[in-house]
Amino acid sequence: MSATGVRAAVTGLGVVAPNGLGTETYWTATRKGISGIGRITRFVPDQYPAQLAGEIDGFDAAEHLPGRLLPQTDRMTQLALVAADWAFQDAAVRPEDLPGFEMGVITASSSGGFEFGQRELQALWSKGSRYVSAYQSFAWFYAVNSGQISIRNGMRGPSGVVVSDQAGGLDAIAQARRQLRKGTRLVMAGAVDASICPWGWVAQMASNRLSVGRDPERAYLPFDDAAAGHVPGEGGALLVMEDLEQARARGARIYGEVAGYGATLDPRPGSGRPPGLRKAVELALADAGASPGDIDVVFADAAALPDLDRIETEAITAVFGARAVPVTAPKTMTGRLYSGAAPLDLAAAFLAMRDEVIPPSVGVTPSPGHDLDLVVDRERPAPVRSALVLARGHGGFNSAAVVRAV
Repeated sequence: MSATGVRAAVTGLGVVAPNGLGTETYWTATRKGISGIGRITRFVPDQYPAQLAGEIDGFDAAEHLPGRLLPQTDRMTQLALVAADWAFQDAAVRPEDLPGFEMGVITASSSGGFEFGQRELQALWSKGSRYVSAYQSFAWFYAVNSGQISIRNGMRGPSGVVVSDQAGGLDAIAQARRQLRKGTRLVMAGAVDASICPWGWVAQMASNRLSVGRDPERAYLPFDDAAAGHVPGEGGALLVMEDLEQARARGARIYGEVAGYGATLDPRPGSGRPPGLRKAVELALADAGASPGDIDVVFADAAALPDLDRIETEAITAVFGARAVPVTAPKTMTGRLYSGAAPLDLAAAFLAMRDEVIPPSVGVTPSPGHDLDLVVDRERPAPVRSALVLARGHGGFNSAAVVRAV
């Protein structure tokens, strides 16, 4: 089969999210509009203006991973390893049964293992260098999730990491599709981020994009007149991706395919040139061989800042028309998970196709200034055969992906 003939099927989902550990738990909560956003509990946030986050409750790494891994991994990596295990189980794949060089791992990361790094820096400052863990040399690193997943599962094929903030989650999926087209049999792709610790919190606040609202139900409000920043969260999703024909041949359950992808960079501020999000959408549609009328739902980036929301609205309406396609932002129930956000939206898109329902955006009162058909308050029954997922990263990254049923 030629490279262009390879279609990238998704056969397994592994989800770790603030409103649900595990794919079905997350999806049930999301369909019901149950939020995982609340006041931070992982540290005392009293001294910070922003005090809300989407935290994952009830996760005990010791219940899922061997003890030897715990002292050498950050919470982010522990969540990613478990998500990978669940994705393999969902795909009915035993990695030990496949040749190692035919499996790859491509993840995205926004911050790396910040919590681990903070702990070791505290040991350095308070006790001295002899008390700093040797695992600090890699536990903080952006590529650590790819490395630990590949080691745990014997995956020796093409692997890597991409770093483009929230856009990175889609960029990793696109890179996985490229590797499938080059002949790799299976790729684990997506992202899990976690940076809810004082050091990570200060870094996130430096963006000036965090909401300082105290009401969890009205703090993260994309496309709302009260939009004033996002609520951060932890988690994400990992996807098992395979060549469609090979997946069919082994009798795999197939969620759908990654059919199109586009990425752009915004011009420098003050250049007078337009933002690049619309172009990313057009590239993704063209790559999928799709027209705007083929898309049944758009999963929005949902920055919840007036200027960025306006740019996203303008991109969507320029391509699809005013209120011409349903738009949703289920991340209003989890917070923005940085590189983990878009893979989680992809998982939600595939589940929306399966169950013929569009999940809601919660807490949002749509502004009349946004000509969007925003799905709010409750899920909307609808046949979903194709979806567009949007993601933007700090610094001007724009990515878009088209997924569809097969």
